Amino acid sequence: MKKTGAWLARYAMEQVGVKYTFGIPGVHNTELYDELNNSEQITPYLVTHEAHGGFMADAISRTTDGIGSMLIVPAAGITHAASGVAEAYLDGIPMLVISGGIRNDSKFDYQLHQLDQLKLVEGFTKAQFKIATHEEIIDTIYKAYDIAVTGEPGPVFVELPVNLQLDKAEVSSLSSYVKTAKNDLSDPQMTAIRSAAQRLYQAKNPVIFAGWGAVGAFDELVKIAEHIGSPVSTSLQGISAFPANHPMHAGFCFGTAAADAPQKAFAKADCVLAIGTRFAEIATGSFGGELPDNLIHIDINPEVFGKNFPTQIAIEGDAQQVAQALLTELLAQGESKDSAAIAAEIAANKAAYRKSWYDHDSKERVNPALFFDELRSQLDDDANIVVDDGNHTFLSAELMPIHKARGFISPTDFNCMGYATPAAIATAFAHPEQETVAIVGDGAFMMTCMELATAVNNEIGVIIGVFNDGELSQISQAQQIPYNRKTCTVLPQTKLQGIAIATGADYVRVETNDDLNVAISEARELAKRNRPVILDINIDYSKATAFTQGIVKTNLKRMPLSTKVRMIGRAIYRKITD
Repeated sequence: MKKTGAWLARYAMEQVGVKYTFGIPGVHNTELYDELNNSEQITPYLVTHEAHGGFMADAISRTTDGIGSMLIVPAAGITHAASGVAEAYLDGIPMLVISGGIRNDSKFDYQLHQLDQLKLVEGFTKAQFKIATHEEIIDTIYKAYDIAVTGEPGPVFVELPVNLQLDKAEVSSLSSYVKTAKNDLSDPQMTAIRSAAQRLYQAKNPVIFAGWGAVGAFDELVKIAEHIGSPVSTSLQGISAFPANHPMHAGFCFGTAAADAPQKAFAKADCVLAIGTRFAEIATGSFGGELPDNLIHIDINPEVFGKNFPTQIAIEGDAQQVAQALLTELLAQGESKDSAAIAAEIAANKAAYRKSWYDHDSKERVNPALFFDELRSQLDDDANIVVDDGNHTFLSAELMPIHKARGFISPTDFNCMGYATPAAIATAFAHPEQETVAIVGDGAFMMTCMELATAVNNEIGVIIGVFNDGELSQISQAQQIPYNRKTCTVLPQTKLQGIAIATGADYVRVETNDDLNVAISEARELAKRNRPVILDINIDYSKATAFTQGIVKTNLKRMPLSTKVRMIGRAIYRKITD
């Protein structure tokens, strides 16, 4: 049979379950866009900038059971999209990036967009392919998808030359995609799981630390924690791996950068079960936490074991599959332990930390704890929260309880500003039956805010809650102690209502705490009418999070004595003389 390369690519993308693509059409991919327009399964989604498209594809992979996909032009398309693709790469998020390519049958050199794309993306994708013939298209896309979702997930790049898209050629067959089945756990894996179960059950003070890789084991973790009486803390990315309304939920992070409940739980831990985490910098409060020698680590990527903390039992495998087996072995160990006293202690420590926020005088600005209290009280458990990179990230992590799996997503290890607005739009697009709220700082919002025009055009109801204080506050606060000045962290004055007018979005202002109930209710009602809403929040950032205070102490402590003396001396001098 004769088929165009565009038709073959569409067929393969449908077979692997792609439902949405994000990007911008150009001369090297218009044939593929036209072909996708014929698809009953795939919706090609026009974005205002490919970087936004990368964040949107990332959000689809995080919040659905499908894979996020990009359809971009070569050269500028991938350089623009690089931030979103790299975020997915460092955060372990699957993505299928399909790029048009220059003609591979031309006798001419210096073609438009001629660039070695595979070399360019090598550092931030799991694999890279350049298709040479029609016969390769289907199998290459199947292989790209398998690589993206197998092991530790990540983005895979595929270049499809424009002449292959346009021209018809004979292909031998149209193979159907067959998903690879999970292997049963091996004998060595089961031996390690049994040993882990014994240690956890015998421990006096076991603690669980869950990362994004554990989000698929949400239900199993609840049962494990209940059976062994274990407090549970999470990484930033793993916040939605355990329900915050469960009595054994301690909070975010551990060590000196954590709030009261997780910090105290880990301080007396004699055995830690870490699942789906790499113990990266943010997860550990700038590598400031300490763990007991008795560490059990479960992860799909064996390279993470022993990297930052020595591991006594390392179990390579899918988190849900291993957790199911571990739960079975734990149940065989004996009766569930009484965790009432531990739950009471966690609740008391959480209440004490929250009271410190209630006692803080925000003056004429909005107290973050009161904002999150009101937001949580109004939203259903199945709402989606999307955050960006900045001070608001850690306020959200410490003060916004998340009750469902995949209900909280954020840029983490690549830590790219500008993520939340497009990611929230894509999340709302894929989940129209659920409410989606972005929490984003004003600096990060201005990076990608024009994507709201696309949300208006597609009638997507989403709330973009902008923590507006006129500064890049996370860095601004970090500058205050050592420098006693703010360099390039005070933002130019921008009227967010003007952005709403320009894009066609709705606008609601929260001036003080007294406005919270009515303003959030109004924003929700507008979003339910399929309208994107800018919720402009006059936020108070004057109280630092536990995370911010902790990493300052950790990093200062780690500095060489000469550097420490110089920085402290300079800070004192400037406070006296400035």
